[in-house]
Amino acid sequence: MNLTQAFKIAVKSIAAKKARSVLTMLGVIIGLAAVIILVSYAQGQNQQMRAFYESLGTNIINIQASSWNSEKVSDELYDYCMELDEYVLGVTPVVQMYNQTVIKYGAKTLDNYNTPWEESPQVVMGNQQFSLCNNFTLAKGRDIAYLDVKNYNQVCVLGSKMADAIFNYMDPVGQTITINNIPFEVIGVYQEKDPNNMTGMDRYIVLPYSMNRVLNGQTSMDTFVAKAKDSESTTRAITLLKGFLQGLIDPNSGYYSVTTPNQMQEEGKEQDQMQQRFLGGIAAISLAVGGIGIMNIMLVTVTERTREIGIRKAIGAERKSIIAQFLIEACMICGIGGIFGIIVGYIGTLIVGKISFHTILIPNAGITVGAFFISVALGVAFGLYPAIKASGLQPVEALRAD
Repeated sequence: MNLTQAFKIAVKSIAAKKARSVLTMLGVIIGLAAVIILVSYAQGQNQQMRAFYESLGTNIINIQASSWNSEKVSDELYDYCMELDEYVLGVTPVVQMYNQTVIKYGAKTLDNYNTPWEESPQVVMGNQQFSLCNNFTLAKGRDIAYLDVKNYNQVCVLGSKMADAIFNYMDPVGQTITINNIPFEVIGVYQEKDPNNMTGMDRYIVLPYSMNRVLNGQTSMDTFVAKAKDSESTTRAITLLKGFLQGLIDPNSGYYSVTTPNQMQEEGKEQDQMQQRFLGGIAAISLAVGGIGIMNIMLVTVTERTREIGIRKAIGAERKSIIAQFLIEACMICGIGGIFGIIVGYIGTLIVGKISFHTILIPNAGITVGAFFISVALGVAFGLYPAIKASGLQPVEALRAD
């Protein structure tokens, strides 16, 4: 018997038991779709994290330093960063306002305690190098200047989402908003930086850090962001800053850390790979369950066709042709299930991408091709035992079967 005949017999066998064949394929379909959707989801998270780190900018150095025995740590750190002009382009304090923040303009009111997170305003204070260090680009108006900080000017620059939320289609520049009933003139608007709203940086309202005393009731700062010239300068600056802070702060009475988004990105990549392996392993279990179902059905098929096997062996069919016949049938069931599993996986991935990441997420072509071959391999792996069992039947005993 040639392969063409074997395929025809397999098709007839599958078609003769449509309901059973569909239920058998269902295990493969669900398992394969689960593999594609879960791995694609992990990749979508990875893409979103890469976009997040890219939005932070390159050659960024995040610095945290505080001492309970001294209030001058921030001043000394700032002065030292300014001395590293060979490696550092700029440095800014970053002061967050965590208390209730009420923004008003005319009849429009935004309250960070009562507004959904995706629309909640974030008041951040920095100096004239804030946009340079945080990778912001000015869209209109002007940026915060040195004199704004020195003279305690009540001015602000808005992130793109915050400008839209407060002013809609109006030009914000020159308008006055109130922050906790304190008036601030809008002097500029930043270009959109975070379209997926992961960090909320487009919801920033950036003020001169000298407003820290007015809004937070304090002058101390423990968080800074520095911008290095290039990757080599970043490495060198981190080493120097760590050495400086180690000599400045007693670990028993304070703390410090110097990190870069690059380090966090590398750690994130490792976590993403672990997550992909974990999710892939979970989905593989469902594939294995589907494979066991295939083996069970093929054993039933062998039992049902015992007499047919006996007749074929009696007229001279070799064991390898019997094995090939049942393997082709198992592979065909898995292959058809694999095709439908890929279709379901693609549809599921599109839905998950839209719901979870608000974007069109498409499975990796390599995963799709690999998933199909896995489904076929599943047919071989789980169809082999029933095929060998069928080929080992003795013709006389097989012919006696009812």
